[in-house]
Amino acid sequence: MATVRDILAVKGGAVASIGPEATVFQAAAIMTEKQIGSLVVLSGDRLVGIVTERDILQQVVAEKRDPATTPVEEVMTTELVCCRLHTTLDEARGAMKTRRLRHLPVVGENGELQGLISIGDLNAHQSQSQEQTIHLLHEYIYGYV
Repeated sequence: MATVRDILAVKGGAVASIGPEATVFQAAAIMTEKQIGSLVVLSGDRLVGIVTERDILQQVVAEKRDPATTPVEEVMTTELVCCRLHTTLDEARGAMKTRRLRHLPVVGENGELQGLISIGDLNAHQSQSQEQTIHLLHEYIYGYV
């Protein structure tokens, strides 16, 4: 059964991050530059939150707050749902679906950040797996091409 480790083996463990004291404007600029939908928030090496496009829309834009003066720590999500390397992809997908999440930090035994997976990563893995299955079935039915 496929696990989060399988996705990170391909994707890598590098995660875009920002500090809690940074402004929402800075966070949005990084997300735009890297074409990503979230940043993990680190205080030193400790994971303290995640700031997403949804956080910015709901807590800054909708409330007409100034992104240039609003610190990330005021809008970030602090009640984090995380997974481990051995978490199955079905478990990760279930947690994301149930809690309506698009990003899931991956932490080690001591809570250290090891990566981040997105719903897009899960979908890409599933698609690739299905394409491989179709190819193998095609070879089985029609012989090697």
